[in-house]
Amino acid sequence: MPGAARAGRLSRVSVTSSLIRRLGGTRLFALVGRAYVPFDRWLGRLSRGRGVALGLPSLLITTTGRTSGQPRTNPLLYAADGDAFVVIGSNWGQAHHPAWSANLLADPNATVLVRGKELRVRARLVEGAERERLRGLLLSVWPAYQAYEARAEGRTLRIFRLEPV
Repeated sequence: MPGAARAGRLSRVSVTSSLIRRLGGTRLFALVGRAYVPFDRWLGRLSRGRGVALGLPSLLITTTGRTSGQPRTNPLLYAADGDAFVVIGSNWGQAHHPAWSANLLADPNATVLVRGKELRVRARLVEGAERERLRGLLLSVWPAYQAYEARAEGRTLRIFRLEPV
């Protein structure tokens, strides 16, 4: 019976994930999602980065605040690219870039907590053909990024490749 119970649980996660993916691009979802971030951060710490985003690959990134110099932790979805993590500064489609992305531009050294492991990474802003390839990876994980791009009022969403050091 344990196999059947696991299959049922995986099926529920799959259905939930599919529904979340369809609703993800709506303005209401973005509004609720922004309010959920502190809870998501807390769950990410509690689970040691073991993907609490409804079956979607997630991590906690800790950057250094460019003004304060203090550690700043944010939950993010990611796409895997070899041993690197690819993240996007969508900010739910708002007109301004998220603070964590500006922090990475100022200091590309960060840590990620993912799948129970804390890793040091170095962020690299990607451009050109590499950006388009990685954008495709991100859209395969979270298609709503396309809606966020459309709502971002002409802002080019920053895409970073987080490479383990």
